[in-house]
Amino acid sequence: MRSLKLTFPYRKRPIGVVDYLLLLLGILALIVVFFQLKITMGKMAKWETREAQLLQQQKQRISPRAASTRVTQVTQQEVKQAREIISWLNLPWEPVFDSLELAASKDVSLLSLQPNAANRAIRISGEAKNLQGLVEYVEALEREPVFKNAHLVNYRIRQDHPQRPVNFLIALTWLDSI
Repeated sequence: MRSLKLTFPYRKRPIGVVDYLLLLLGILALIVVFFQLKITMGKMAKWETREAQLLQQQKQRISPRAASTRVTQVTQQEVKQAREIISWLNLPWEPVFDSLELAASKDVSLLSLQPNAANRAIRISGEAKNLQGLVEYVEALEREPVFKNAHLVNYRIRQDHPQRPVNFLIALTWLDSI
């Protein structure tokens, strides 16, 4: 194999002013780039610190604070009311409404139901075509196994209406074992 001979053309030539100027220009560009890098790194450090502070503030907002040991009377009243509402909503209303629907009659129209969950009582107001239909409806409610003590509280025959319907109010209680 033959040997390779390399010759560098600048080896014998003296270094000129242009070469020194180019070297100086390169060194100046390198210094400018280093200063720009230092400024950019400072800005990055500043923003990273700011980001860490914001994350810390966000964690403090999210983390639950210790509950106040002093509970006001208003808060206690609100808690009591909320528990009453929850217990009222958790009652088994479906059997009550099913029994009311089974006792329904074509001669009777219900206008309002006023349940009292604490006493397990219901007040029913409505209108019947005639007194006989009203009595049959009260008896049908009494026959329902869910209800007890169904009785007619009051009634009024409307004389001002040509068909003379009967406005009524029925009170009843429902059993706890529904």
